[in-house]
Amino acid sequence: MNEAPALRRLLVVDPCDDCHRLLPGLRAAGWDVDSCSLENAADRTCDVGLLRLQPFHLERPEAVKELISRSGTEWIAVLNQEVLRLQNVGDFVCEWFFDFHTLPFDVSRVQVTLGRAFGMARLRGQGTIHVDQQEHELLGDSKPIRELRKLLSKLAPTESPVLIRGESGTGKELVARTLHRQSQRHSKPFVAINCGAIPEHLIQSELFGHEKGAFTGAHQRKVGRIEAANGGTLFLDEIGDLPLELQANLLRFLQEKHIERVGGSQPIPVDVRVLAATHVDLEAAIEKKRFREDLYYRLNVLQVVTAPLRERHGDLSMLANHFSHFYSHETGRRPRSFSEDALIAMGKHDWPGNVRELANRVRRGLVLAEGRQIEARDLGLISQQSIAAPMGTLEDYKTRAERQALCDVLNRHSDNLSVAAKVLGVSRPTFYRLLHKHQIR
Repeated sequence: MNEAPALRRLLVVDPCDDCHRLLPGLRAAGWDVDSCSLENAADRTCDVGLLRLQPFHLERPEAVKELISRSGTEWIAVLNQEVLRLQNVGDFVCEWFFDFHTLPFDVSRVQVTLGRAFGMARLRGQGTIHVDQQEHELLGDSKPIRELRKLLSKLAPTESPVLIRGESGTGKELVARTLHRQSQRHSKPFVAINCGAIPEHLIQSELFGHEKGAFTGAHQRKVGRIEAANGGTLFLDEIGDLPLELQANLLRFLQEKHIERVGGSQPIPVDVRVLAATHVDLEAAIEKKRFREDLYYRLNVLQVVTAPLRERHGDLSMLANHFSHFYSHETGRRPRSFSEDALIAMGKHDWPGNVRELANRVRRGLVLAEGRQIEARDLGLISQQSIAAPMGTLEDYKTRAERQALCDVLNRHSDNLSVAAKVLGVSRPTFYRLLHKHQIR
């Protein structure tokens, strides 16, 4: 006895009469079919989408692009003769859709196309995605990111200050926003200020505000960032760049829980939770008298350290695909997957700019990609296929092969080094020795 086909979710957007006549046959073939208007599509789930293109979709394509970008799966366009005659319809369909069908339907061909689209979505790890599903701010499934999320869930409910440390581009502000979102203050303001981006002569006014007439150009009262965050969370990014004089003022606020505007004398009570972040060595700055030790201990009650991207190899593919969807609407191009060569090149890159660098490279790749996939050259990375193997001794070849094997296994098993060692057929101590030998962290 034959088993019933596995259920697959099909969403038909703005269906026509021909679409409705097609649906019984699709249901018989194992498709769970739902239909709705474009306005309501954001509330539905699907593995594959079928969208009837109409002239107004091409006049105002933003809604269609938004739907396809956020759904994360493959879509097939349905075109009638009127739409086929419109200018640029071919470019739009080729850019944003997996395939297209003209009316009236060839039922057998539609079923084949839907099957191919479903297979491609599954191959890319997509499908069955809620169209308006919110991604967690801290994306990834590697051990460092799982441990970070666990730590933040413990720190978020407290009222203590948190010092967030890590290299530039590792997501320190995302950590701060996650702490705020999971705290009791989540419905109150989250106010961020970059201490290194504001001119020194303006930063006191930015932080504490000023009264009208306090200085030349102060034509009206200004509420500072600290006061604006009352009841919520104040995030001080690049706290190591704060001038010493302002460090003293900030310390006084942390001790006394009130501020005075520039030019004012009236104490203003302010209730905020303070989060601070830095990529510099504050201990070294203290030794060089560039940072106050007493302020350091006020801010460093709890501490979070963000991992660099080179220690999160297992998250590269997930992050790259996230940015491909995130920037697709901005670039006006369909989200693209990454070729095997691009994934290998990403795995071998050291990512000195961390997640911020990855986001920018994917953004560039979406613009430059000529095919359905983003290639290594589109990302500005060296294609492994174009590298001629350098000549060397047999030992050189062995060393390169050894390092390549380590990089490849870490791409898949960075969260479980015991499994990684087993895959390579070596003991765990030998695996650690090889990581140390090749300076892979």
